[in-house]
Amino acid sequence: MSTRYWKFPAGYATIYWNHILIRKVGTSMPLDPSRPLLFDGAFGTYYYSLTGDEAPCELANLTSPDTVLRIHREYLAAGARAVKTNTFAANPVSLPDPEQLSRVIEAGWSLAERAAKETGARVFADIGGNNAETAPGDYLAVAERFLELGAREFLFETLASFDEVLPALGLIRERVPGATVFVSFAVSQDGYSRRGHYCRVLLEAAENCPLVDAAGFNCACGPSHMANLLRNLGPCRKPLIAMPNSGYPSSINGRVLFEDNAGYFAQKLAALYEAGAEILGGCCGTTPRHITLAAEALAAAARPAGTGLPGPSVPGPGAAAPGGGRPGARRKTIAVELDPPFDYDCSFILSASAELRRGGVDFITVTDSPLSRTRADSLMTAAKIRREAGIEVLPHISCRDKNHIALRAGLLGAAFEGISHVLVVTGDPPTQTESRGRDGVFHLSSFDLISYIHSMNTEVFAKNPFVVGGALNVNAVNFPRELERAKKKLSLGASALFTQPIFSDAAVENFLTARRELDCRLFAGILPVAGYKNALFLINEVSGIEIPPQVVEALRDKTLEEAAKISIAYSAGIARRVYDAADGFYIMTPLRKIAIVHGLIEEIRREET
Repeated sequence: MSTRYWKFPAGYATIYWNHILIRKVGTSMPLDPSRPLLFDGAFGTYYYSLTGDEAPCELANLTSPDTVLRIHREYLAAGARAVKTNTFAANPVSLPDPEQLSRVIEAGWSLAERAAKETGARVFADIGGNNAETAPGDYLAVAERFLELGAREFLFETLASFDEVLPALGLIRERVPGATVFVSFAVSQDGYSRRGHYCRVLLEAAENCPLVDAAGFNCACGPSHMANLLRNLGPCRKPLIAMPNSGYPSSINGRVLFEDNAGYFAQKLAALYEAGAEILGGCCGTTPRHITLAAEALAAAARPAGTGLPGPSVPGPGAAAPGGGRPGARRKTIAVELDPPFDYDCSFILSASAELRRGGVDFITVTDSPLSRTRADSLMTAAKIRREAGIEVLPHISCRDKNHIALRAGLLGAAFEGISHVLVVTGDPPTQTESRGRDGVFHLSSFDLISYIHSMNTEVFAKNPFVVGGALNVNAVNFPRELERAKKKLSLGASALFTQPIFSDAAVENFLTARRELDCRLFAGILPVAGYKNALFLINEVSGIEIPPQVVEALRDKTLEEAAKISIAYSAGIARRVYDAADGFYIMTPLRKIAIVHGLIEEIRREET
């Protein structure tokens, strides 16, 4: 197996995509609109129901080829006109041994070809979703192996995003201009993928790509919810794919099982066809019996003339976000960061918020369990501050330990409370990672979460959209790379950036560079340290903090009052250096020392005219 595509250089997707755009794309095998193309059902769940084997079913291509062949034949006998190779999870992440992976793919292709020849069915090289950082290169390598075996029809399924498959699609078109390429996304009942992309945005990206012949959805949803999503898509320019799960699983005696609902599934699949889907099949929980009854229902289904699915179109992630652009006002916006309590006593954060409001602060930013130490929920704390202290809030939302369901639920609750600003952060990693099961769960990246909220702004929060802020690390060693990340955040829907604490000359210069290159509201992060011990802790135990040695040494052996004066003077000096370039200041409260924050705010306000 060739390995020249395994290491995937940054930016290669864009270069390859631009190259392919100028190539003539061949014509794929046409679809008959009067007769849907029916795929098989779920290989993995059906294989498990037959064998009880909990190992990846793809390995059965090598260890139990007769079983694999039997399953293919059962689906084809049930009425499927297209069969997928048993290679959904055959990728370098699930099967890291390149030689084993190559053999699994080859055996999977051979077995599907053998079964299909008996009925004249079409064989699609099945390439499943991959959420690893190496996904673009992985897709490319797997596609190359299938091309070596002679594959001419491809299904990329259960995808959470689109850009990552572009290099593989380009390779397929370059090698076989007339290849057939289907792309299918996995979205939940609310229409979002696990990477936070809305279904309409994903489908539009695939439809606008000349490398794709058909696009749609599979997995994650049951047939009823998928039908609801299709009704709201709007007109589709390419053949539409719909391959829902049989329903939703149940946990019985510790085993996750799908109930036998083949008759219901068949009727829903026919409804999906009548709603506009031309390519149908089943995902998790669907068996040969589901496909048998689906084939019968589809044969009897009537396709309405002029089937168009009118509905709203969601703008892509590059659309303008609310709150963008620099204000013309001279007065700087000031946001002050407070940490929620470790317990249920919120008296300090409420009194401090009220005091800061009286001192002219515009926003209270509320952290989300910094350093991975559990604190009160940032959104609930922010809502209480807004209600009882009477000041606007900017809660942090971290990606750590929340899937898209929890994140969506939190945003809906925040909207109930009138919160309209959020700061998206990745979240600090767990402090204990050596023990199994203690790694943090990062379901979405900060990029994904920004895009997710941006999509919700157009779908759910259209009347009162969230203003989304992101983080900018001015202390990054490779600051040009950090700037590229910042630009990506802005393109996905962020309209303001808040920097890490600025202490050094290099951080000041990076901030000024960011001002010249970024078109957004830019807030300068200032952290006035509380004293010598606090400074030592920050530079030694908190990632990304760099305090000049002379500042740390100046705090040694000073009283709290003396240290406060030194800290305020130094922080005010930093603020003056970036004042003209900043839209506002993001002041982090050191160890509950509100007096230090007040002192710094007074210095900043003196600069205003």
